[in-house]
Amino acid sequence: MPSERKPEPARQREQVLREQAWIGDAVLALYARLKILREDGCLDGEKAVRMSSNQFLSALGEPTAVEAAIGRVYEKDGLDAAFAHIGSILMPLFAKQEEKRLRKSGRFAR
Repeated sequence: MPSERKPEPARQREQVLREQAWIGDAVLALYARLKILREDGCLDGEKAVRMSSNQFLSALGEPTAVEAAIGRVYEKDGLDAAFAHIGSILMPLFAKQEEKRLRKSGRFAR
């Protein structure tokens, strides 16, 4: 039975992608917590999870790739740039999803 091993360059690319995603995940978690504290004035772990979950990220693409993109921005341009990336790319969709979730639960007043 032939081996299922990927060629070395492909394995290296996957490893780099996972490393970038690992950093991107940490940056996203920090962004979420700071945003919640700033805007809601309280600790809300469930909201932080919704903001960084694979389910949410999959609406934007493959979750590892989305997190890796954040990690690359962070590594290249720093935390402020990574936060700006998250704010412009991820948060508009998150806001729409939260509004829909709150409306569905009857807690959203317009």
